[in-house]
Amino acid sequence: MLISSFATTLREHRNPDMPSIRDLVAAIRQREGVDAAIVLGRDGLLIDSHSSPGLDAEDVAARIPAIIGPADDFGAATGRGELLTAVLEHRNGIAIVSVLSTEAVLLVLVSPRANIGQLLFELRRNREHIAALV
Repeated sequence: MLISSFATTLREHRNPDMPSIRDLVAAIRQREGVDAAIVLGRDGLLIDSHSSPGLDAEDVAARIPAIIGPADDFGAATGRGELLTAVLEHRNGIAIVSVLSTEAVLLVLVSPRANIGQLLFELRRNREHIAALV
């Protein structure tokens, strides 16, 4: 079953008080074209993940701080501030890095043909709610 909006998970979960980060990661992963949803600490340690078979989520998570640090430096040098979202387009897919808080990051790996517009919008609009789950 494909979920068109993971924001629904934030509003309409079995537990009306608050869904877990595991629920959110699973909902993002169910979106069409999403190959992985990984939540990690700013230090690169894996918090939770849901990915396609064969992907080493711990290895992938460990590589993200090396992207965020220089991006924050670039933001400081250009007066843009700290990184909130980065979209990395590779030949075989797209990686969306969304900094949720000073402690947590969400990484979403998407197939090259997936429509990422709605996903980016939802990540931006729900950043604080998602961060509250971590």
